[in-house]
Amino acid sequence: MKNLIYLAVIVVFAACSSKNDLTVISADDFKFSYLGNKIEIFNLENENGLVCQLTNFGARVVSLYTPDRNGKFADVVAGYGTGKDFVEKKENYFGATIGRYGNRIGNATFEIDGIDYKLEKNNGENHLHGGGNGFHRQIWNVESSSKTEITFSYVSADMECGYPGTINVKIKYQLTPENELKIEYFATSDKKTVLNLTNHTYFNLKDAGASTINNHVMQINADYYTPVDAGLIPTGRLNLVEDTPFDFRKATRIAQRVDDPHEQLRFGNGYDHNWVLNTSNNVTILAAKVIDPESGRVMEVFTNEPGVQFYGGNFLNGNDIGKNSIGIGHRNAFCLETQHFPDSPNKPDFPCVILDQGEQYYSVCIYKFSSS
Repeated sequence: MKNLIYLAVIVVFAACSSKNDLTVISADDFKFSYLGNKIEIFNLENENGLVCQLTNFGARVVSLYTPDRNGKFADVVAGYGTGKDFVEKKENYFGATIGRYGNRIGNATFEIDGIDYKLEKNNGENHLHGGGNGFHRQIWNVESSSKTEITFSYVSADMECGYPGTINVKIKYQLTPENELKIEYFATSDKKTVLNLTNHTYFNLKDAGASTINNHVMQINADYYTPVDAGLIPTGRLNLVEDTPFDFRKATRIAQRVDDPHEQLRFGNGYDHNWVLNTSNNVTILAAKVIDPESGRVMEVFTNEPGVQFYGGNFLNGNDIGKNSIGIGHRNAFCLETQHFPDSPNKPDFPCVILDQGEQYYSVCIYKFSSS
């Protein structure tokens, strides 16, 4: 795409292929300031024509353009299309980097070495996604960039949002020749703390949130999930998915059992749960696979994390008007957030989320795209 100018200077471009004209969000749409800092949009493009747009506000994925089975490129990411909207509209974490702790911490408190740490209660009595001023609300620095990759960095001060330790975080986004959006997380702390980073991009492989994801077909590589209480805090048990609506070991339409009379579905208003991946030894494995039968787009998710949160967009209601004036409605987009388990700081039997002083944190999430 000869007309694509990437990173800080981005313009609308066309001729993505001989069969398709593609218009991306322009730099002008993201000219906005937040707390005296400049919000920008950045483009990545791989050799096959995939384009990913990101912003330094929350180190977010804004758009991702992939081809369908006929080679037609379209955006598969739901969310806002201007910097102003991301700052001022209701926070649904569209595309955001989540930290310091992705997902929920029960009663907004945890303990390390006999010291209790109190966090913001921003989800009922619980703490969600690092609090109202978590990583998703920060302006990230651009450490390095090229046509196919960009690295954001952020320093989170000791006791920011209630968490101990000064954290140095880097997030590298890369569009690979294999049509992967590869997200790598790196961090160190000067004090023992907890850390659980993830990405909260909302996907709709058909039309970026204009229609339901109910007909998408999904497979999750997990024999167990972590059941929750009414506040969506894990009970500490691991339940078998077999003979439940949570069994996605074989490819299953998302809506096939979402309205079953199951207590866990009632608690989450649908799917909003952590699956325990069939993995060990911190190796990168296939966690999930999603297919949109209509467009033929396929997304595979790989990670070295022990869990993945499947959120089916149950609390979206159409009031959020995103890109192309799309009202993102109930179950019109989904998230697959690779992670350690929710409330792990208070569940000693769950995989440990303690990051020791000087220890190197590393996590990877890969969204790989193809068509069928």
